[in-house]
Amino acid sequence: MPGLGEAFLDDVERAIDTVRENPRIGAPVGHRFRRTFVGRFPFSIVYLDRDGEVVIIAIAHQRKRLGYWRGRQ
Repeated sequence: MPGLGEAFLDDVERAIDTVRENPRIGAPVGHRFRRTFVGRFPFSIVYLDRDGEVVIIAIAHQRKRLGYWRGRQ
């Protein structure tokens, strides 16, 4: 499907912008991480909120093994 990659990037950028504006918006994942979903795609953005600074840990596919990204911290 033409344009799908661009649509994915647009949704990822939109989700990141939302997280930057309000880092507490994402649902907690464990004790340190948060996540928010990427628009219409089956991905989430996993991040840390370090005193207002957002650190992206992973853009994780929802069908992958839960927490496969944890070694990236």
